[in-house]
Amino acid sequence: MKKTDEMKKEYNIAELNPKKNPYAKKLKKQISININNYVIDYFKEQSAETGIPYQTLINLYLTDCADNKRKLSFTWK
Repeated sequence: MKKTDEMKKEYNIAELNPKKNPYAKKLKKQISININNYVIDYFKEQSAETGIPYQTLINLYLTDCADNKRKLSFTWK
């Protein structure tokens, strides 16, 4: 008898109670975005000072903006 046959007898997948992933809302999605060089340089400098990867710093900053529902404000000169 194969091991898979033994497992089929031992486990009934239909009776399992799958739990939802509690972190599903916090999953990240990889995207491509155009960011000015000086902005990337700024976050890389911050990264060197803090030891936190620059992409993480950018994500933390944007997360703070979204969490606090910050509105953009533009002044054209």
